[in-house]
Amino acid sequence: MIKRLIDRLMGQPSEKMSSPLRISFDEHNIDVDHISPCASRTIATLHQEGHEAYVVGGAVRDLLLGFVPKDFDVVTDATPEEVRRIFRNSRIIGRRFRLVHVYCGRDMVEVSTFRAPHEASNSKDRKGRLLRDNTFGSINEDAIRRDFTVNALFYDPRSKEVLDFCGGYVDTQKNLLRIIGAPVQRYREDPVRMLRAIRLSEKLSLTIDSKTKSPFKKQAGLLDGVPTARLYDEFIKVVKSGSLASAVEQIVAFGFHSALFKKLDEVKARSKEGDFLRLVYKKTDERINSGKSVSPAFLFAAVFWPEVNKRWKYVESDPKYMGALVRAIDEASIGLSQTFIPKRLIADIRDIWYLQGRLLNRRGKKPTQVLRHTKFRAGYDFLELRGIAGEVPEELVDWWTRFQDIEPEDRESWLEKNTKLGGAEPKKRVRRRPRKKRNIEISPDQ
Repeated sequence: MIKRLIDRLMGQPSEKMSSPLRISFDEHNIDVDHISPCASRTIATLHQEGHEAYVVGGAVRDLLLGFVPKDFDVVTDATPEEVRRIFRNSRIIGRRFRLVHVYCGRDMVEVSTFRAPHEASNSKDRKGRLLRDNTFGSINEDAIRRDFTVNALFYDPRSKEVLDFCGGYVDTQKNLLRIIGAPVQRYREDPVRMLRAIRLSEKLSLTIDSKTKSPFKKQAGLLDGVPTARLYDEFIKVVKSGSLASAVEQIVAFGFHSALFKKLDEVKARSKEGDFLRLVYKKTDERINSGKSVSPAFLFAAVFWPEVNKRWKYVESDPKYMGALVRAIDEASIGLSQTFIPKRLIADIRDIWYLQGRLLNRRGKKPTQVLRHTKFRAGYDFLELRGIAGEVPEELVDWWTRFQDIEPEDRESWLEKNTKLGGAEPKKRVRRRPRKKRNIEISPDQ
């Protein structure tokens, strides 16, 4: 008993913990009013039906660390089918990990059932990766099977207590990110946990525990076997974390990029192209941290743009520069298809690249036609970044900045005064007189 208490205070998880360390409101200061109304109503309804229910995971962690949670997840002893019967406006999702989405108008709460330790699941592949995880258990078993100690915290709105089975509360006080259990085994079960560790540490300014971090480089190859859809989802979370620039540095340092963008380290080695990508990451973080949205297609277009640009090698005076760009895009698109990028985004990525050629031509009606393109804004923003990086003249960016702000009825007259050729003049066609047919008689001697 004394040893278990010391382990908890020292932040050492123990799989024998049957009762949690209870942290009172006076210590954690989490106000029940900070819990979303939808989560509070969901928990209250489950209690009325005779079930246990708590706020769990990231929301509790973020409140303890002083961040505003984006989502509130609920965990209960009710099975997915029981939750579905209790809440009429809900649906069961997932196969590998079955959950219930409970809707409260426009709001939604994700409800999961207490899971048993992974060892109880017999659905694993040869490498130990979990294929399915729907073996239900108790609250203390659920805590042990979670990934990091700071994610294994439960908040009880009735008692206003935080329940800690794995030493996660102490780790929030130390700003420490530590995995529960044996690191190598946990990464074999789910390699995405390594990427998640990078994302959480950079987003929340947490220090990754040395034992948690030490297997990263040796286990990085496990990510190659992860379904592309899961890699994409996790990377998008990295993008939306507001710390993409620093996270990418860590992703490359530990070798995780080989499963994401195999050429990322090669691009980084080339200073000019690496500077462009760092600029993109910085601008992405600025947008996220200011509350703006980010287009995944735009970011992926930037990551692979160096591959297009080095193949393009355009010269504005060459009338065939658009043809060269199309060929470069086709060649680079082969690389896109070999990554986790969804096919639905590839068309948007290609449009952004293609517009880099069309934005060079400011002659006649071409600029007005380009403005009507559905991806014009993304193409223009991309051109602006290239201007900052010194790839295109600032004059070109300024021209398009002014042109798009002009009223439609005034554009034609403005173009007459401010036309820039932006490409070779088309060669004038010379109409040649048709040659007269000559009747040539071939003599027998010939």
